[in-house]
Amino acid sequence: MCIIFFKFDPRPVSKNAYRLILAANRDEFYHRPSKLADFWGNNNEILSGLDMEEGREGGTWLGISTRGKLAALTNYLQPRLDRDARGRGSCRTRPSRTRAGSTCSPF
Repeated sequence: MCIIFFKFDPRPVSKNAYRLILAANRDEFYHRPSKLADFWGNNNEILSGLDMEEGREGGTWLGISTRGKLAALTNYLQPRLDRDARGRGSCRTRPSRTRAGSTCSPF
């Protein structure tokens, strides 16, 4: 199961405290290849890991843009595997044209 944890405090008590704490895991398939978090995209504007499973490569589960936009994605397992289901690799980023609530355009 994929899980995302976050804590947001717009007015932290201490000046050394974090306003946002975010953690996520990617544990549905440990054997699935991925790249470590790094900057990528048209102008290296997105920081995230990348799925590299053949046929579904290029998607991510957690990322942030240099413009401050954040995207997180979790999966759930179904009782039967749907071989035709779209993977997150089909969710391409469009940093300059994102609308709130748009599907598969997190940045």
